[in-house]
Amino acid sequence: MTKNRQKILETEFHVRYAETDAMGVVHHATYLIYFEEGRSQYMRDHGFDFSSIEKEGFRFPVTEVGVRYIGSFRYGDKVKIQTKIEENRSRSVTFAYDVLNPGTGERLVSGFTKHIWTDSEGNVTRMPQKWLELSL
Repeated sequence: MTKNRQKILETEFHVRYAETDAMGVVHHATYLIYFEEGRSQYMRDHGFDFSSIEKEGFRFPVTEVGVRYIGSFRYGDKVKIQTKIEENRSRSVTFAYDVLNPGTGERLVSGFTKHIWTDSEGNVTRMPQKWLELSL
């Protein structure tokens, strides 16, 4: 097990109208999409993207999710997502997320996603060598 001390990557964007519910706040399930955006940008910034992983015969499915709601965002608010690797194992990776108000720095949502490495048939496998080199 490797506890990773890589930098925290930050991603910012505005809340879109379609992401809000009847109460005018970001729907709770939308934060999973925000986590995916943070994770995707994290991987792109480290030389990976999901399409290149798939072309190499690997998959990276989500196996567990945790979300803690502290506050909420509304349409038009700016959102900052901080993403980091919390834990990196030979066959799994856990990303941690903080969703912040960039104006105040207040954390309104936090969470994690756990993933496993599989081959294209869905069999659990070791992570790609270049990911291992990147994450040590």
